[in-house]
Amino acid sequence: MKLRPTVRISRRIAEIGRPAWDSCAGNPAYAANPFMMFDFLDAAEASGCAVERQGWGPQHLSVEDETGRVAAVMPLYLKSHSQGEYIFDQSWADAYERAGGSYYPKLLSAAPFTPATGPRLLVRPDIDPSTAWEILLGGATQLCETYGASSLHINFPTDPEWTWLGTQGLAMREGQQYHWANQGYADFEAFLAQLSSGRRKTIRRERRDALAEVEVVALTGTDLAEEHWDAFYAFYMDTGSRKWGRPYLNRAFFSLLGARMADRVLLLMARRQGRWIAGALNLIGDDCLYGRNWGCVEDIPFLHFELCYYQAIEWAIGRGLARVEAGAQGQHKIARGYLPAAVRSAHYIADPLLRGPVEDFVRRERAAVEGEMEWLSEEYSPFRKGD
Repeated sequence: MKLRPTVRISRRIAEIGRPAWDSCAGNPAYAANPFMMFDFLDAAEASGCAVERQGWGPQHLSVEDETGRVAAVMPLYLKSHSQGEYIFDQSWADAYERAGGSYYPKLLSAAPFTPATGPRLLVRPDIDPSTAWEILLGGATQLCETYGASSLHINFPTDPEWTWLGTQGLAMREGQQYHWANQGYADFEAFLAQLSSGRRKTIRRERRDALAEVEVVALTGTDLAEEHWDAFYAFYMDTGSRKWGRPYLNRAFFSLLGARMADRVLLLMARRQGRWIAGALNLIGDDCLYGRNWGCVEDIPFLHFELCYYQAIEWAIGRGLARVEAGAQGQHKIARGYLPAAVRSAHYIADPLLRGPVEDFVRRERAAVEGEMEWLSEEYSPFRKGD
């Protein structure tokens, strides 16, 4: 099937529509990623979270085949800041602006507010991906020139995309997260059996203390109700305020998420004496459980570890999922079985005066990140040596 060489720009994903978008996002060549589904991206826009006035101007790209059907798409936003991205480039912006340049606006291909790896160049299964990728990337870089944007950033792409983007001259950046891998465990105890005796004792004690006066309820599908979202949103806002941050998501987003993607949502809620006191939001992929947001209104020792890490592991084991990705940052996750894992991004810098320093920086950074991941895995892994 031949592709038309022109790229369409849509300033709302709704202009492309669910059937067309998900015909590309649902390509079985890559495991279904909930953050690339039409319903997630549309909920971010329809709720007013990922829109122009919040600094997220949708510029989604689509390519049609010769019959006029959408054959490939790329989520894309015109950004006026670097918030909500989890790949940090503020130092680049500061340096460029001190030198007299304008770093913003810039273009970003990513899932809004989501540090999870997934496809960014989405292609229908019957389409040659190499041709489609070239057209999408060409359209994105051309849009840089059209808008006078300083750069194009593709955050958390898949490894094949990242490798290909490097062959196209983009700067290849690497960072790290902490992921739990399912080694075919029969249950949580089988997982614990692979840890050192000290770590087993610590985790059992943490779970015992966290659950002493607390009941944990796992909610998904039709079990989700507005009362749960009301409670969780209060947790989410409280956590944001205590971190001196500005929460990115509003109450409407969670209702839309529950209405449209209930079967992809796992909400782990803690209740004490009949009152909801904490919660952890996860999204369910075909092979991965993605931890996203956490919050609480009572300080219960180790409850954060229980809801965000141990309950997620138990749930993933029970459903046969390959891994749990518990979000950005946090070396404390290593002691709970979440080992360092590489996450990547690719960057097109329009100005050669900035491009050279960025390329040099990411090259040195990659070496440092890879060295740190190896050191952390060797020195701090909770698993028994030799296993």
